[in-house]
Parts: sequence; structure tokens; C-alpha cells
Amino acid sequence: MIHIVKTSVGEIPLEIGNLYRLKYLGLVYNSFSGQIPTNISSCENLEDLRLGNNRLVGKVPIAITYMSKLTYVLISRNNFFGNFPVFFGNFTSLVSILAAFNNFVGRLPSSLGCLQNLKHLYLGANGLSGTLPSAIFNISSLINIELILNQLEGSLSPDLGVTLPNLVELNVKLNQFSGPIPASISNATKLMRVTISANKYCGNMPVEKLNQLQWISISENRLGSGLQGDLKFIESINSTSLELLSISYNNSGGTLPDSIGNLSSQLHIMTMGGIDCLEISFKHWELTRPRMVVRGNLIELKKFDAKMNKLTGNIPSMIGNLTELMKLFLKGNNLQGSIPPSIGKCQNLLGIDLSQNNLSGIIPSQAFAISSLSIFFYLSENQLSGSLPREIGILNHLATLDIHGNKLSGKIPNSLGRCTSLVELHMQNNLFEGNIPSFLSSLNGLQYIDLSSNNFSGPVPTFLEKFQLQYLNLSFNNFEGEVPSEGVFLNTSATLLEGNDKLCGGMPILDLPSCLTSKGKHGLSTSRYVIIAVTCGIVVALILLLLLMTFYWLRRKNSNASVETPSIGGFQQVSYANIVKATDGFNSSNLIGVGSFGSVYKGNLADENKIVAVKVFDLKQRGASKSFMAECEALKNIRHRNLVKILTACSSVDFQGNEFKALIYEFMENGSLEEWLHLYLAPKGMQRHRLSFVQRLNIAFDVACAVDYLHHQCQRAVIHCDLKPSNILLDAQMNGHVGDFGLARIFPNAIGELLAKYGMGSEVSEDGDAYSYGVLLLEIFTGKKPTHDMFNDALNLRDYCAAALPERIADVADQQLLFFETEESSIADTSSNQRNINAHVQECLVMIFEIGVACSADLPRERMKISDVVKRLRSLKERVDKMGFR
Repeated sequence: MIHIVKTSVGEIPLEIGNLYRLKYLGLVYNSFSGQIPTNISSCENLEDLRLGNNRLVGKVPIAITYMSKLTYVLISRNNFFGNFPVFFGNFTSLVSILAAFNNFVGRLPSSLGCLQNLKHLYLGANGLSGTLPSAIFNISSLINIELILNQLEGSLSPDLGVTLPNLVELNVKLNQFSGPIPASISNATKLMRVTISANKYCGNMPVEKLNQLQWISISENRLGSGLQGDLKFIESINSTSLELLSISYNNSGGTLPDSIGNLSSQLHIMTMGGIDCLEISFKHWELTRPRMVVRGNLIELKKFDAKMNKLTGNIPSMIGNLTELMKLFLKGNNLQGSIPPSIGKCQNLLGIDLSQNNLSGIIPSQAFAISSLSIFFYLSENQLSGSLPREIGILNHLATLDIHGNKLSGKIPNSLGRCTSLVELHMQNNLFEGNIPSFLSSLNGLQYIDLSSNNFSGPVPTFLEKFQLQYLNLSFNNFEGEVPSEGVFLNTSATLLEGNDKLCGGMPILDLPSCLTSKGKHGLSTSRYVIIAVTCGIVVALILLLLLMTFYWLRRKNSNASVETPSIGGFQQVSYANIVKATDGFNSSNLIGVGSFGSVYKGNLADENKIVAVKVFDLKQRGASKSFMAECEALKNIRHRNLVKILTACSSVDFQGNEFKALIYEFMENGSLEEWLHLYLAPKGMQRHRLSFVQRLNIAFDVACAVDYLHHQCQRAVIHCDLKPSNILLDAQMNGHVGDFGLARIFPNAIGELLAKYGMGSEVSEDGDAYSYGVLLLEIFTGKKPTHDMFNDALNLRDYCAAALPERIADVADQQLLFFETEESSIADTSSNQRNINAHVQECLVMIFEIGVACSADLPRERMKISDVVKRLRSLKERVDKMGFR
């Protein structure tokens, strides 16, 4: 038996072929590269071959056909390519084939049908195409079939449920399968998880007799006919363990059956969005079946999504029974009546979207008493009336409030000033009146304000100048007086003021009349002209003097391009000529990255025969020179194993006399973390594989240690200000190093502690770095960028993860982490657990996501400190090592 984990690099040694008595070979989670040696075929007694999570390439050698005793083959997460090996059909003792996340292409061989002992078949995330060989559907021993994310097509065998009686999991998501779902699937009574979403299936979903179902995901297909009766299959669901039901984006029509209220009490997620023909009458449910839905078994429901359908009737008051509900989407329907006050009982709601309906009446105060609301509250485009309840002040964690397009009236309540987390405020197209109250000055986190088309009056508040607004619309009201001229008011494309006839002053481009003052128009104008003239004269003189000094300096530099100051920021410099030589004239073949302020080249300093990374600053970019000095200042006195080490610098002129600045760093062999999280960003020719759980945890810990050092262990506190995957570099051992200090800010420790204590200016405080670290941690373990298409104004990465804690963490974690191994177990051993995660792994993921969510809290004072992050991750690493995770 050979078991080597997380220690080795290089190629698999040829001497492996001498171990002819070997029965177990485990080399997972290493950095082995190259191909599988052909003489491995000499290991004729080998039963268990595990090579997953390495960097192996090429085709699987045909020589392994001599290893006829194989029962378990794990080659997932490598870079094997070519057709899937036909000779696998010769291993008649095989129980498990795990070959996901490779580059296999072409059709699956029919020889796989010879594997009559096969239980686990995992071939997801390859490039397989064509139809499935019919012989696969005759392997009655199969328990798990996972073919997600390929290009497979055709239909499922009509006898699937008969020939595969032991099937527990069927996952063919994200392929091109079509045709009906075979009726015989209802005979596979052991089925627990059916995931066929994002294909082209049509017809209906037969679920009779599938009493152990936990997961039904059939969204994004062509199921149904748009007629009555399409959703009757829900009446056939008789599983007490159902956790997810997803039927979104199909052709289903008709009425959702009353029996939906009798579904499993374990149901956490139910989605039915985008079904154009769906009709539900809440009125019918409330009057004829009072125990429907909200008095049924769905009290554990976490998310209800029925947006963009044809829901009719009133929202039932019984919705208040869904006390565990976190997201409610009813946008774009035909709902009528008032919002039930009972909605206030849903004290776990993070977001409510009732927009684009025909709701009327006043907004019940109970709706604004849901203190958990933190993502969004959308009531726009209804017929709501009355005033805004003062209870709105309870929503002090809410990020977006949108009540536009109603008939709301009255003044803005004073309590709105307590909603200090607001980022967006949409109140346009209503009947609000009065002044903008001064207490709104506390909402300094606002970036988007739209108060247009109301009856507001009085002056435009000057405190709006201090907000970091990206958009301000005050048009078509009755504002009067002078328009402020700082902050957002300098950006006339982001400030809309038309339709206010009594405004004056402001930026000239607004073309508003001048404001009259008690001092007299002409006297004030004359003194102002004198001041402007004198100021302009001084400025012109200074500019001319600066130009003369610059010209003199450049001529002096140009006369001797090789003469440079001995050091800058404490670093001994290297000449421009040496930089040119090291990078082969900045040859594009040496270009390894492009950033905001310049480009990074791989170079070889001939004098030291050392491979380095050369960051050349594009001084035409605004802020590039400042970035150069910031990095020199930040890095000159700091040393840490997890910080990129700066070796030398160059501040000179090039051969044409142009200013030139560059920094030379130690070279990081494995590039940036971004390339490993998002493989499509990896440079051509660079081999990248998907990171394992342990690798991600180690990198996250490395970054936390580096940031903690910057904040608390330097002579002067350093705030990085730009933590993101592209600025985390990996060395040969995959250790993480924080780099790119171009935006860093340096404070004496006392000031740094003061900023952290009061949460002031999060962008340049420890809390700002904590926020960035939290988002980074979530990206590492979800594999999703914060700018992913799925995220928008209504949902961001943090809220996406927070809503999944703790029970549904498997739904947001990077899918490859769900195929996890320990020293004692394998993917096949844990297939009955949710997404093949054992309880220990799930606990670890929950801990990690809790840290990420805590660090990225909206309010700076609520964010977890980096020093606490280091403690928690260190404890978690020790726990992981004891468990033998790989």
C-alpha cells in the first residue's frame, strides 16, 4: 500500500512499475505532472488506483488494461484528454469510476456496459458528446450517475427505472438531453436526487412511488404543454424528505394543485419563476382550503419564488405562518388587495419583492417591523396609498428600498434617518411632499437617490454634497433656492434637476439663473471677478514655472540616462538597461499580467541569474506614479512569509528620455489565485487545475496572516485597500502571498486602531480590508466572482451565501468541493449524503462561510477582525489535519 497526500511534485517515478504486489496506490492532492507511466501495468495486483487532484496530462495509457483486478479508479481533476478509454470495459471488477473535471471528449464507449459490478459513475465536467450507449442502462448495480456539464444528447432509456432499480442519484444537469422523461423512472423507488435541469426534456415528470425523493430539480427544460394539468405531478409527490422542488422556466401551465400545501416539512427551497402560463389563485386557497400552503407542512420553507407568473387574488394572511422564510418573490403577477399585516411575523426575511402587481391600500406598519430585512424591499409599481409608516426606522440593516410608482403621500418620516445601511432609495412617481429633512444626513452610505415626480419643496440639502452619490434625481418637484456645487452636483450627468422652476445657481452647465443675495448683485460680482483674476494669474505663473523646471530636469536626465539615484524607498535600484535586458526588450512572450497601472513581465536578472517579476508602470495612467511610490513606501520596512517580496526598483528614464518606473519582485511560479479559481482566465500554455478544499483553506489562512501582520505587527499600520484574487500570488508550493500595494495606505498604529475602532472610512481602515477579505473568502469557496451574472441589485455574493447558512451550504459551495475525500473515505463511500459531503466536511464549510459573511457585514463595526479570522482558521486547519482531509 502506498498513500502519499499533499507532499509531492514532479512526475510519478518509473520505479512504481517494480511494485508488482501493490494493491493500493493513493497519490491524490499532490502536484504530480506529466503522464501516467506505462510500466504501471506491471502492478497486476493493484485494486485501488487514486490519482485525483494532480496535474497529470495526456491520455490514460492502454497499458493499464493488464491491471484486471481494479475495483476503484479515481482520476478526477487532472488534465487527461482524448476519448474516454474503451478498455475500461475490460475491468469487470470495477465498482467506481471517478473521472470528473478532465478534458475527455467524444462518445462514451459501449464497452462500459460490461461493468456489471459498477455502482458509481462520475464523469461530470468534461467535453463528452453524443448519445449515451444503451448498454449503460443495463448495469443494474448502478447507484450514482453523475454526468453534469457535458455536451451529451439524445434521450434516456425508456426502461431506465426497470433496468436501474438501485439508482439513488441521477444528475445530468447542463447537457443537451431531450425527449420525454421515461415513465418507468417511477419504478426506481430508491431514487433520492433527480437533477435534470438545463436540458431540453419535454412532456411530464413521473414521480409516482418515489417516496424517498429529497431533491427534484427539473427547471430550464421544455416540460409541460402550457395547458391545465401540467402541474398535477406535484400531487403524486409523496416524500416526507423532500428538500428542494425547482420547476422554473418550463412550459408548464394550469393551476398549482392544492396539495402543494401537504409537501414535506423539510422543504427549504421551492422555485417556479418564469413560467409564463402558471396560474395560482391565492384567493381560492384562502377561502376554499384554509390549510393550504401556509398552514400546511411548508412552515420550514426558506425561499418562495413565483415571480413573473399569473398569480391572482389576494396574498393570504396565512403567509405569516412561513416564519422561516428568507426570500419572497412575487414580482410581476396580478395580485390584488392589500399587503397582509401578518407578513410581519416572517422575522427571518432578508428580501421581499412584491413589485409590479395591483396591490392597494396602505402599507401595514408590520411590514416595516421585520428587522431582519437587509437586502431589498421592493413594493414598486402597485397602487399603494397612504403615508410611509414610522416603523420604517426598524429596518436599519436594509440596503435597498424601492417604493416608486405608487400613490404614497405625506412627508418623509423622521425614522427613515435610522436606516443607516441604505445604499439605494427609490421614491419617485408618488405624492410625497414637504422638505427633505435634515435627519437624512445620517444616511451617508447612500449611492442612489431618486425622489423625482413628487411634490417635495424647500431647498436642496447641502449635506447631499458629502454623500458618495452615483445618481441623484430630484426632477419634477417644487425645490427652490441655490443648488449646491460640490460632490455629486459636480457630475451633471448623474444629477437630474429639471422641472424645478425656482432653483438657481449650481454648475454653469445646468443653465440655471443666478441667485440674488442681500449684498447686491453687482458688488458681489465685482469682488468675485477680482478674486478669480488674481487666482488665475497665480496659477498660470506656477504652471509656467513648473514647465520650466520639468524641461530642465528632463534635459539633465536625457544627457545621462544611466545616472540614477542610488535608492528609492530604501531599495537599491537597477538601471533601465538592465530591465530591458532582463525582459528581452519587454517581449510579449514574457508578459504575465496587465493591471490598472501597468504590466508585469517575467525577467531574468543576468547579474544574479535570478528569475524575477518586473512590474512596469504606465505613467500615462492617472495615479500610476502615486501607486509606484505607495508600493515602495508600503513594502520597504515589512517582511512576512505571505507577502510578495520586493527585490529592487528602477526610477529612471528610457532611451527616449521618457520617465520610467518599475518594481522588481520575487517571481511566483504559480501565478495568481484568480487563474486557479477561474480556469478560463489562465494564460495559454499554463496548466491549471481546480484547487482542493485543503489548498483553498491554506491559501485563505496565508492571506489572513499577511493582512493581520500589515494591520497589527508593522511599525506603522498598512491598509492594503485592494484584496482580491488577482492580487494573491502563489509560489511553487501553492502558498499564498499578498501583492500589489499600489492602493495601500499607511497610518501610525494609533491612528489605524482609531479608524478600526470607530469604523470610519471603511475603504481606508482595517474594516475595509476585512470586508474585502470576507468577499475574497466567499469567492474562494464558491468559485463565483462577485460580478457573476447571477448577482444584481437584488442579490450579491454575501447575501447569496448568508441565505444558505447553515443547512444549504452545499448549494452555494463550489461543486467540486462536494466530491471530497479523507484518508479513510471516498466519494463512493459517501454517496448517500447530500452532494457526497460527509458531516465533517459540511461543518468545515459552514465555519468558513460564517467567517466570510461576518467579515463582509454591511456595517464596519459589525465585521469580524482579521486577528479573529486568523485564530478561527488556524483552529480549523488543525481540525482538518486531524481528520485527514485531502
